[in-house]
Amino acid sequence: MFHINIRRLSICSFNVLILLLFIFFSGSDLYGIKQGLSGQLPVKVNQQDTLIENQNLFNGRIWRNLYYLSEGNQFLFSNEFLPGSLTINGKRFTDIFLKYDIYNDEILTPVDQGGILQLNKEMVDSFSLSFQDKTYKFIKMQDDSIKGSKKYFSVLYHGKTALYLKYTKKIDKLTINGENEKFYQFRRIYFVKDNVIYLINSKSDLIMALIEKKEMIKPFIKKNRLYVSEKEPESFIPVIRYYDSLSH
Repeated sequence: MFHINIRRLSICSFNVLILLLFIFFSGSDLYGIKQGLSGQLPVKVNQQDTLIENQNLFNGRIWRNLYYLSEGNQFLFSNEFLPGSLTINGKRFTDIFLKYDIYNDEILTPVDQGGILQLNKEMVDSFSLSFQDKTYKFIKMQDDSIKGSKKYFSVLYHGKTALYLKYTKKIDKLTINGENEKFYQFRRIYFVKDNVIYLINSKSDLIMALIEKKEMIKPFIKKNRLYVSEKEPESFIPVIRYYDSLSH
């Protein structure tokens, strides 16, 4: 992986210029905008000037959009950069702009000279995105309690137990020859108890994960007339919070 730090910004700028020229003549740009369409970086460089002094943020590699011909895009919520925050090696950065590529499970941020940097995942602890008046918090953890790789998960609830969402996109081939591609998005719900990760596909799955308190959980749901469905993962939270109140 090609790493970038502040002490090599002059070299980076030259490399970005060469990359931009190559992309221009190849018919696309760093943002996946086809030639003939207008598009500007959605954040001015000087909005992140205060961060340039810290080389931890600028650790990663130059990013190029490989899917600009596909229908849709690989990002969560929006193809635009979104306001957010980021924690790298325990240091928190605020008032920055990010994109979350959920197809590759990578974080992007704009840098000087109009480039885009894919951040070094090994260094990222957590991040947040603001979209439509709501803030979404993500942490990095293993997707399997035994040997899974580390990925980003959206935090829905965190107490004695925890509830997470994993956003993902895949690509469908629209023709036999695979000439056209289309992104589609899905999500998975994970419940964590006693360091064990449970994949939750239904209300029944959640109750089974809480099996030792089942005889108390079911009356609680009925008494409070709770709507609990995987279609609305947040609807699991009152049940999990109640379970945590019973646990010692």
